[in-house]
Amino acid sequence: MVRSAAQETNLWLAQALFDLGGVTLGDFTIGRTTVNSPVYVNPRVLISNPEVLRRVARLIDREIQAGMSRKRDPIPPFDLIAGVPLGGLHLATAYALATNTPMIYVRPSGSLAEGGPNGHEIEGRFKSGQRVLLIDDLITTGGSILHTRAILEAADLVVKDVVVLIDREQGGGEQLRHQGYDLLHILTLRAMLTYYVNTNRISDEDYERCLAYLERTRE
Repeated sequence: MVRSAAQETNLWLAQALFDLGGVTLGDFTIGRTTVNSPVYVNPRVLISNPEVLRRVARLIDREIQAGMSRKRDPIPPFDLIAGVPLGGLHLATAYALATNTPMIYVRPSGSLAEGGPNGHEIEGRFKSGQRVLLIDDLITTGGSILHTRAILEAADLVVKDVVVLIDREQGGGEQLRHQGYDLLHILTLRAMLTYYVNTNRISDEDYERCLAYLERTRE
């Protein structure tokens, strides 16, 4: 069971993911970029608990508002949000409902509806020149975010800001920033692991093994 907290915080999210079974230790190879990882993080488990998902949406909104209020390089106002398929779709939907923000999304690859009547691979109403904030659940190399951004920009939408729940710190954040994009993360994998070892959720041995992997794969 996910324990309650008076206020949604970054570490509350780490606890919620762990308690929902979204963090697993072992030996995982996911796609072509995450090979022999000792930790697997699956933020999609959040959809199994609607109250937790609502609280995550409030946490995302709080972080976005803080980003918009900062004095240096603030997040500018945006017209739309877009969930990066597939992991960012449920988060963007929850955020849209919580904040009454219009949402669009790029159809997943292989969708039967690709290239619809509007000539775009995008669902939802939008106008040329509108500014879009991207939302995703996790970033490793940034490939899915960059792919989504390219399709949105091809439709004459402006994409400069990205929000992710978790940055695995394996090069994706640096790649986005190098290309001029502002990445806002709620948590890093390193911070999550530190919280877990400090609260006796994982062993010191597993913690050191995970950190060693992050150091080896950091770009």
